Formats: sequence, structure tokens, C-alpha cells
Amino acid sequence: MSFSNTNTGDKPADPYKEKNIDDASIKDKVEDLSDFVSSCKFGMMTTRDGSSGALVSRCMALAAKENGGIDLIFHTNTESGKTSDIDSDPHINISFLNSSGEWASVSGTSEIVTDRSVVKKYYSPALKAWLGDLGDGKHDGGPEDPRIGVIRVTAKTATYAIVRKNAVSRGIEMAQGVVTGKPPAVNKLRELTEQEIETWRSSNKMVQ
Repeated sequence: MSFSNTNTGDKPADPYKEKNIDDASIKDKVEDLSDFVSSCKFGMMTTRDGSSGALVSRCMALAAKENGGIDLIFHTNTESGKTSDIDSDPHINISFLNSSGEWASVSGTSEIVTDRSVVKKYYSPALKAWLGDLGDGKHDGGPEDPRIGVIRVTAKTATYAIVRKNAVSRGIEMAQGVVTGKPPAVNKLRELTEQEIETWRSSNKMVQ
């Protein structure tokens, strides 16, 4: 037995998406996504455990962005479990959510960067609180600490939803939707394809 996403009559299979999809320019889509990610500051990083195959998520603080804001940078302890996950499978997802229900999901590939020039470029003194000072003059949480690395996430696709109306207007539309059965147009639902991201990246190489 197989299942398909065929529509019933002329009604769309996903009425929420049909009502809220927002076909903006690549520039607007990337810049609004970048602004939203920066405002969230923290995201959930999902990798695949190399031994069990299980998907594992953990909260990560955004350190920086590259290539016009589309590629993401995070700090990491190179001896942590997530670096082992990335070594075995570089595919990754980063998701963001705020208290208004706005969200973003960025899928792509990742790499662990230990080049000291890159580490120093993105280094933050706050890392000392997470890594601690082992007292050996080497593992001190400073920019030369060999435990400190960078996770570079190269985005492949992205989907996000940001609100298009204020809270009162959204509430009214939601209430009307309950009565009429028609989905409310309350979000700007946007999708960035791999081709769109490559187009943006090629014209914004290494721009932060």
C-alpha cells in the first residue's frame, strides 16, 4: 500500500502553506532569515549519533555568520560528542524559535575547523566559563586552547516563518479560522532552495 499527497477536489493538501507562503526575493528571504537568527541568538543543533544512528539535539549559541549571513558559525569543544557526530556524518540541522512562535530551520553540512587563525577570529572570552582552566598552562579556555574549535555550517536549504501582522490581528484571524475552517494568513512562510542559496553565497562570499 502506498500513500500520495494528492488533493481532494480543488482544495490544497496543505491549506496553511497555501495561505501563508510568501514568495519574496532571494535578498529579502536571506536578510530576514539572517536577522531572525541573530535575534534568537540560540538554536538547536541536530546531528546524527555515529554509533546508534539516533538524532541528537543540543542548544548552541550563534557565534557568527558568513557569506552574507547564510552560513553559520558556532564554537565547540573539539572533545565533545557533537564533534564525533559530525566526523561520522556531516549533515546537520539548526532550528530557531522565539516566544512569538516565529521559527526557522536551516539544513546543510558541517565541518570542524581547528585552524587557530579561524578560532582566534571568532574567539569569545565567554568560552572560558564553559571550558574552564585545567591549570596546565595550555587548556585555559583562551584562544590558544586546543580544545576550542569552530563548527561551520554550510546551509543547503532553509525554511522559516515570521509574523506578518501584530498580535491582535493574528488573534482575530485565528478566531475567524476556527469559525470558518479557513486557515489564517498570519505568517510569512518562506523557503530557500539550494539553488537560491548558492546564488546568494556566490555573490556574498565570506561577507559577515
